[in-house]
Amino acid sequence: MRGEARRLLDDRRARAGAALLALAVLAALLAPLLAGDPIAQHDIVATRFLPPLARDLQGSLHLLGTDRFGRDVWARLVYGARVSLGVGALATVLSVAIGMAVGAAAGYWRGWVGVTLLGVTDFALALPRVVLLLLLASLWQPSAGLTIVVLGLTGWMTIARLVHAEVRALSARPFVESATGLGARDLRILLHHILPNALTPVIVAAALGLGNAILLEAGLSFLGLGVQPPTPSWGNLIASGRDTLVNAPWVATAPGVALVLVVVAATLLGDAVRDRLEPGG
Repeated sequence: MRGEARRLLDDRRARAGAALLALAVLAALLAPLLAGDPIAQHDIVATRFLPPLARDLQGSLHLLGTDRFGRDVWARLVYGARVSLGVGALATVLSVAIGMAVGAAAGYWRGWVGVTLLGVTDFALALPRVVLLLLLASLWQPSAGLTIVVLGLTGWMTIARLVHAEVRALSARPFVESATGLGARDLRILLHHILPNALTPVIVAAALGLGNAILLEAGLSFLGLGVQPPTPSWGNLIASGRDTLVNAPWVATAPGVALVLVVVAATLLGDAVRDRLEPGG
């Protein structure tokens, strides 16, 4: 395992992606130490739309300027990282859990159980995800929890298909036949012998899916169907600055650049993991 990790870090894409993600996670975790209150408002008239590196009347430095309400953009950016990264990570975990359960059951039990689960998976795959996201998010009161559930429930199908293919292939391997011959139960064979050997495509899909989940969360929040103000997330930060791109471009530019960097980092890391874990990589 250590050897694989060292080989992975030899890849420039992996190093760049891991470094950017680590910086984003570190900034999110240390947000109380790196910035002040993200919703604090003082004299709005005197502090609104201060440019980057400006100081207010109290002498406080605003690294990335302030927004229309005089709130510090840097503080809202790092606190928004907590929400955006947290929602994306939890949604990815939920997608992986559902996809692995469905794919493993469909691949190992090939009777009516497998046919039914594959039919449900194919039906869900046929639905446009963005339309389904908008529909589900608009039916209930928008919140971070709802965004996690909606993203998780609409992102498991590809993982289920990958796990299904791996489980079917592994079920015919000699070590599975040996475990069956020794009297091991089906559930034990699946959990202890097959699934640990089917994790390679899951890891790759999770790494690539993280960036996609963060991007979709930002899109929902931008449209007002995700995390709601005054709680900051990168999506609603971009939305709050879209009307001031001419006179105060830093309000939307800062979260936009952060979003792009994190999504690119997750994609680079996922591509590197895929190339290293694939046979012959």
